[in-house]
Amino acid sequence: MALSLLGAGIAPAHAQNSVQDMLSGAAMSLGALDRGALIAFALFVGVIAFATTTAIVHVRYRMGASRREAATLSEIARLEAQIEEGRALLLAEPQIIVVWRDPGADPEIIGNTAAFTGVVAPSRLLAFGAWLAPSSAREADEAVDRLRRRGVALSLSLVTHDGRHVEAEGRPVGSAVVLRLREVTGVRGDLARLIEAHRRLEADSAALRTLLEALPAPAWVRGSDGRLAWGNAAYVHAVEARDVADAGTRALSLLDAPTRQAAGKAQETGHAFSQRLPVVVAGKRRMLDVLEVAVGGSSAGIALDATETEAVRAELAAVIGAHRRTLDHLSTAVAIFDRDRRLAFHNAAYARLFELDPAFLDDRPTDGAVLDRLRAARRLPEQADFRAWREELHEAYRAIEPREHWWHLPGGRTLRVVTAPNPEGGVTYLADEVTERLALESRYNALTRIRSETLDALAEAVAVFHSDGRLDLFNSAFLDLWRLQPMALKERPHIDAVVALCRPLGADPQLWTTLRAAVTTIEDRRPSNFRMERTDGTILDGSTQPLPDGGTLVTFRNVTDTVHVERVLVERNEALVAADHLKSTFVSHVSYELRSPLTTIIGFAQLLDDSGIGGLNEKQRAYVSHITESSAALLAIINDILDLATIDAGAMTLDLAEVDARAVMEGAAEGVRDRLAEGGVKLAIQAPQGPGDFRADAKRVRQILYNLLSNAVGFAPTGSTVTLAAERLNGTMLFRVRDEGPGISPELGTRVFDRFESHTNGSRHRGVGLGLSIVRSLMALHGGTVAIEPAPGGGTLVTCRFPLDGGGQ
Repeated sequence: MALSLLGAGIAPAHAQNSVQDMLSGAAMSLGALDRGALIAFALFVGVIAFATTTAIVHVRYRMGASRREAATLSEIARLEAQIEEGRALLLAEPQIIVVWRDPGADPEIIGNTAAFTGVVAPSRLLAFGAWLAPSSAREADEAVDRLRRRGVALSLSLVTHDGRHVEAEGRPVGSAVVLRLREVTGVRGDLARLIEAHRRLEADSAALRTLLEALPAPAWVRGSDGRLAWGNAAYVHAVEARDVADAGTRALSLLDAPTRQAAGKAQETGHAFSQRLPVVVAGKRRMLDVLEVAVGGSSAGIALDATETEAVRAELAAVIGAHRRTLDHLSTAVAIFDRDRRLAFHNAAYARLFELDPAFLDDRPTDGAVLDRLRAARRLPEQADFRAWREELHEAYRAIEPREHWWHLPGGRTLRVVTAPNPEGGVTYLADEVTERLALESRYNALTRIRSETLDALAEAVAVFHSDGRLDLFNSAFLDLWRLQPMALKERPHIDAVVALCRPLGADPQLWTTLRAAVTTIEDRRPSNFRMERTDGTILDGSTQPLPDGGTLVTFRNVTDTVHVERVLVERNEALVAADHLKSTFVSHVSYELRSPLTTIIGFAQLLDDSGIGGLNEKQRAYVSHITESSAALLAIINDILDLATIDAGAMTLDLAEVDARAVMEGAAEGVRDRLAEGGVKLAIQAPQGPGDFRADAKRVRQILYNLLSNAVGFAPTGSTVTLAAERLNGTMLFRVRDEGPGISPELGTRVFDRFESHTNGSRHRGVGLGLSIVRSLMALHGGTVAIEPAPGGGTLVTCRFPLDGGGQ
């Protein structure tokens, strides 16, 4: 029954209850049975009970095994479902898992490699250079190598060739190594970029903070409560605090309370506070440009030092004022119109040039109004279409470059007007009256043509070089002299080129070097003269003359004939000089040779005239007296010749001493007293109040006066008077000798001091013509002068001037 129950598939609990019911029914029927039957029945019941119990245990074991198998299968199914779900999730995202279980074996690759890497085959997945950018490929190769060799975890952000972003993570897992590659181009890529941007923003914020910290200008941040939250080093220095904390603790602020309140009000209305304020910075008052803006619930500010800007502004205003005053003193008319074409400035020359009313100009009229008034006053050029002319003039307001205009006004006046556009808008008019300048230019051009024609008419070769050494002007004589073609000098060549053209005819290289230096030198510019002998025998006299404009005038003159004549004259002059020297030598030698015997003759004649050696009759005494006088006259002539020879040789010296003018006059008068008596002539000495002393050679002064008196006595008629006068005048001692003779003609006045010049002029004077020549030579030795002229009222007047200090020698 149990088997049938099991075979029927009855549940174990239900079967157990049925067996118990059956046993109970069997026990109730045992009482009617006998003992043997009872024993048999008992055995039967025991067997049935054992079988039932065994069946129950077996059934229970089978049921437990079935339950365990079912649980195992269920767990396997669950795990397989989870694996499928994980695989589905793994394949749902663009990612790949690479697992290395054995270092020597190929890795296991899980994921859709084709969708992830495009055309790259799965076997080339780990060839990163095939699908990653070069820098990312190198970084991935190095990190994977470290992961597989040393187990170093990696986390990389990579970029493919086509710009996609890939996240790589790898770590060891047990004995295996796992690498995950995940594409984050989409939202995750944006997140990565946001993270990267955040990093850059943090870096920029740090750099900005570092920059603000290094700024020399104070910068600060205030919290919502108005207290200092941050400040840079310049702010801390400005408020004289140790650090930001100290400034916040002591409530030190760069701005005063009214300024902070004004900044707060501006920020409440949504505006930034910006103002230039005087602020005390580190104990010094400075001008700062303060800017404070609201940032969320806080505020940030910065203060830029504008002290120098203010100083520059004030200086600029002063400079502009000075420029305006300077423009007022210019002769050029200046008028500045602003971008609205209204007069902004004009100088006094502008009002004078156009004769405009100052009140009209002070009202800042427009450019058109000024032109209309000038047109009405006929101070503008006459135009057939004035409107078109004005529009063309006003093109300056839209122009970039200045333009020049020439206004020919009625009445013959000409103005040069320049319209210069201003950078900030508007136009500046500059006007000059050039009527006189144009006339001067016309005259200058005419003079230039005259100069060129004059140069061409000169016989001298003329060339003018500019300060840079280039040829400026030349005449036709220059071309002819150096045998040049006009085309060779058409381009105004340099002096080097001109020298190269002229060198074949002038062979002296040193002379050309000197000429080039005279043209090109900047310092020590001096005129120079030179002579050149050309290879063709032509002799040229040249000169260089520096010009005021830095140029140089070079002239050449053909002096070949003149030089030849000069050489002949020089040779003749040398012959004459030699003859004159021979004559002087002959005269001096002959005079010396004559002087010795003449002295002997005079001595013996005087001895014969002496009564001590014996008496002479009257006739003999007359002969001896005549011999003595003739010998004395001859000796005087010989002495004069010797004196002249000594002076010519430069051997005569003066014995200078203080000379009494009166005494020397009397000494000279004593020497001519016999001649005065012989000619019946009187001598008058005039020295009022005593002329005094002067420094001279007394012997030579007496000789000078003696010769002058002898000459005057010889020309004076009988019964006349010769006057000798002396006086001090303007630092000189004057001696005058006057006679009352026939006088001297002007043509003789220049020759009477020459040697051997003797003119009797109808008088009894006789002589060889050496007296006045000696006078002139001795006066020259004293540094004085002698002059001869007709005397007022007739006669001749000779004047000698001696320096008082004996300045001559």
